[in-house]
Amino acid sequence: MPPVTRRSGSSIRGEHPPRGGNKNLKRAFFLAAFAALADPVSRAYYDRKRAEGKRHNAALICLARRRCDVLFAMLRDKIPYQPRPTTPIAA
Repeated sequence: MPPVTRRSGSSIRGEHPPRGGNKNLKRAFFLAAFAALADPVSRAYYDRKRAEGKRHNAALICLARRRCDVLFAMLRDKIPYQPRPTTPIAA
């Protein structure tokens, strides 16, 4: 979810990230993303997010969200995980 602007009449009180959801599940995905930094593909995604200017925790949350999306697609399509073949970019 995007940050939420809290408005009361004409006053605007800054952006706040949503705090809802299942805290245990969010923690599990965060820790799984942290452990996944040993995987070269996940590390490349994390490094790309860091290069975009995101801080460590924000980059980890992006990685956790990406892993969550992959898991959801696997459950939706009823297929096992199949890593994409890594093809080197020809220069």
